[in-house]
Amino acid sequence: MRAEPAEKRIWTAQEYLAWERLQPTKHEFFQGEIFAMAGATREHNLLVGNVVAELRNALRKKPCEVYPSDMRSNIPATGLYTYPDAVVVCGKPEFADEAHDTLLNPKVLVEVLSESSESYDRGKKFEQYRSVASFSEYVLVAQDQVLVEHFSRQPDGSWLLREARAGGRITLPSIDCTIEVDEIYLKVFA
Repeated sequence: MRAEPAEKRIWTAQEYLAWERLQPTKHEFFQGEIFAMAGATREHNLLVGNVVAELRNALRKKPCEVYPSDMRSNIPATGLYTYPDAVVVCGKPEFADEAHDTLLNPKVLVEVLSESSESYDRGKKFEQYRSVASFSEYVLVAQDQVLVEHFSRQPDGSWLLREARAGGRITLPSIDCTIEVDEIYLKVFA
């Protein structure tokens, strides 16, 4: 006799948020489904830490805040709840509710690419992020080589890609800062 799969549950966003806030690990939510997030490698954690530190240093005297990967973001147009690796918000942060743990108005989003997430981060996730009016720049950080890809929204709504490698820098015009690529990769391949 073959076992049949259990009935698939469809969650509401409110049910997800109430449940997620009690969990010891993080989960994304999309179209009624909850997805467990995988643990991160040493390289991934170093890259996220370095990016957050560099952004924080560059923005300390500006009206911007930098959040690491524990700040959930919501994409209202699609209903996605996700945890970018780093988020920058400028001006007053807007949150989904009084818990202040789900950001609605990111300016810059950063994702550290892994083999399992790269196609999603470049494709469907980026497509959903682009629906957020405040979202101006997307930074993808490779963890298997020194490569930072920077997408910036243009006045006509298109997105311009710039790449930076060892010895280079990325300039984020929407938040008026520049970050050295070598600082992002500090100790990662040591």
